Amino acid sequence: MFDRLQAVEDRYDRLNDLLSDPEIINDSKKLREYSKEQSDIQETVDAYRQYKSVKEQIKDAKAMLEEKLDADMREMVKEELNELENESKDLEEQLKILLIPKDPNDDKNVIVEIRGAAGGDEAALFAATLYRMYSRYAEVNGWKTEIIEGNYTELGGFKEIIFMINGKGAYSKLKFENGAHRVQRVPETESGGRIHTSTATVAVLPEAEEVEIEIHEKDIRVDTFASSGPGGQSVNTTMSAVRLTHIPTNTVVSCQDEKSQIKNKEKAMKVLRARVYDKFQREIQAEYDQNRKQAVGTGDRSERIRTYNFPQNRVTDHRIGLTIQKLDQIVEGKIDEIINALIMDDQAKRMEQNQ
Repeated sequence: MFDRLQAVEDRYDRLNDLLSDPEIINDSKKLREYSKEQSDIQETVDAYRQYKSVKEQIKDAKAMLEEKLDADMREMVKEELNELENESKDLEEQLKILLIPKDPNDDKNVIVEIRGAAGGDEAALFAATLYRMYSRYAEVNGWKTEIIEGNYTELGGFKEIIFMINGKGAYSKLKFENGAHRVQRVPETESGGRIHTSTATVAVLPEAEEVEIEIHEKDIRVDTFASSGPGGQSVNTTMSAVRLTHIPTNTVVSCQDEKSQIKNKEKAMKVLRARVYDKFQREIQAEYDQNRKQAVGTGDRSERIRTYNFPQNRVTDHRIGLTIQKLDQIVEGKIDEIINALIMDDQAKRMEQNQ
């Protein structure tokens, strides 16, 4: 582990030299590449240097204890040594986590797709509840939410809603939300007070940049149509809605949220690029590591990952066996407790693989 940490520090120092090189400064591509690499390892290098400093202080404290000291001084050194050893252990655990290979998508914006599944109108209403939950969570984190496409129902639910969350690190937090979410509650339309079970599926895709996934115009079929709103009512009579079909992968995306055909095409293109990128990433991942599918956040999207039980104010994440009696707070976007637990579980699994 420490050989690897020393190699990271050596690379950091080398990057410092490169970023001062006039030849690199005049090459915007290399300058951006090296700056990003340095930024990515900054936290690891800082922690490693702090760890080495603490180790030196421990060595000095132990050397002092071998000298002739009065009782008060000896007691003070022992207390300091104990604090330093605890700090050293904490830093060592932190370094183990920092050495886990970073997901290259972690810092990206995300495109979230929520669809009502089993349960008809109640499933669509639950999809709206999930959309509200993620929107509130984004707001708390200072992220911006933008609806790309919404297929509304007359009761105010969503058969499908696609939206983007813009914010640094959004994918690192929300990537574990992939899967089927189940709700147990008494529908507003149910006069008998019986509890119904419905489901909605959530897909979280990292936004793909043009440099990461090349989509040729010749591979895209563009169709335009008049947009419509809840209940099929016409929103406008112009052909502003856009449907894009990526012919090689048969990926279809439509967008009608904007009144402008150009803006709808831009939004649809973001979703198309993310879906095609996600498809290629999944194919590559499946090819080299079948076992990784069992890890948190990478399983089948049809897998039931979480249950929201309204009568008991309870949420259970089935992947890690976590149950929280705070459903009323969670649907208001206070989902950090669940997300942090999933991140810790994922880190523990990856640390095992990394040893």
